[in-house]
Amino acid sequence: MRGLWVRFLPRARIRVRIVAAVVLAMSVVLLAAGGFVYWRVSFALDRQLNQDLLAYSDLITKVVRAGEPLPADNPGEVSQTYSINGDVTAKSDQGVIRLLTPSQVTTATATPKQLDLGRVIVPGAHPYRVRYFTVETARGTVVVATAISRHKHDEALRELLGQLALADLATMIAAGLVGWGAVRAAFGPVERYRRAAAAAGGDPSRRLPVDTDRDDELTRLGTTFNTLLAEIEEGQVRERQFLADASHELRSPLALMAAEVEWARHRPRSEEEIATVLTSLGVQTQRLVDLSNALLDLEEATSTGFDRSIVAADVLIESAIADLRELAIAAGRSIEVLASSAEVRIDQRWVGLAVGNLVANAIKHGSGTIKVAVEVGQGDSPMLRIDVTDEGGGIPTDLGVKAFDRFARADTSRSTPGNGLGLALVAAIARRNGGTAALVPGGIEIEIPCD
Repeated sequence: MRGLWVRFLPRARIRVRIVAAVVLAMSVVLLAAGGFVYWRVSFALDRQLNQDLLAYSDLITKVVRAGEPLPADNPGEVSQTYSINGDVTAKSDQGVIRLLTPSQVTTATATPKQLDLGRVIVPGAHPYRVRYFTVETARGTVVVATAISRHKHDEALRELLGQLALADLATMIAAGLVGWGAVRAAFGPVERYRRAAAAAGGDPSRRLPVDTDRDDELTRLGTTFNTLLAEIEEGQVRERQFLADASHELRSPLALMAAEVEWARHRPRSEEEIATVLTSLGVQTQRLVDLSNALLDLEEATSTGFDRSIVAADVLIESAIADLRELAIAAGRSIEVLASSAEVRIDQRWVGLAVGNLVANAIKHGSGTIKVAVEVGQGDSPMLRIDVTDEGGGIPTDLGVKAFDRFARADTSRSTPGNGLGLALVAAIARRNGGTAALVPGGIEIEIPCD
């Protein structure tokens, strides 16, 4: 059925196909119902006709056996007798055609046989139901044919067929009109959405005209599309801001490197001056490398999946900060870890990278002892909560949640080496693992599912 549907209506619009399907289904149902009604009415009429023919045949049998003439006063009922050679010997109505052919006469037996003369659809001049058989009389064997007119029987069936055809046609037309109206009303919002999308011209700031007073499937679809458009618009804004910030961050070291190279080439320099320039170029180059690595890590964290494995919480933290303890000691700081040996199922690589970024951020911008507190939740949806705090002032209140934006840096931190991508990477890792990153007094807290 699907193959035929695709073959005959491959390019038709959806509403046309739906209406055609409704009409086709209704046609099948109506034909099945009409066929059943016709069969039941025909069965009832045939049963009554057969009962009347049987009663008339019994009467004629008695008359023939008694040697009496065939009765001619029964309207709609006729009888004829034949010799075994096929000749007509008697008729109840001289105007009636011969009921049996010679071959039918010669094949007649004592067991009655039945046949119909004429058809229901194409009415004949003499529609009869005939019952014929042999009868033993005093003068020998004769073939008796009794018949009852089917005129009223066939007329009733033709009238029934006509009424069924008209009713089916009217019902299919009504179903088509109602289906077309219903489909048009149902697909009205879709057409409005299409026109609005075409008029938007690729502008994600435009929205689909959703009727918020309704709560049907198409309204929810439009709301979902508007949400998607809002996310696309937000993503484009972030990407434009990212490109602008990245350009700004790259411009300063590149401009400085170009100026120092030009200064070194301006005239012959001493070895001390050349060494100073090379040292500065090395610092700027490392700054560019760090920025590139941070950008690559951030892109990978937001675009790739995660690979969870079981690891002890204290092992996770110690492996994440192992390379930072010497850096903290060099800065006159210490790192205190408060973590149990409870096992968690987590992406060790990325969560460790997030913890390392938080501790490195605390070493650069904080003061006092750095505390890494780990808590493993219990229940059906356990969460791993990691708090990284120090004795400094924490994130400035004027920066707030924007601290997790790319290249976001507080005014007091701009003199400190860094690129403003550390907290953005932490937030991206938390979101990618189904968790969150938030500000807490004195530091940052991340919370990630660990089941």
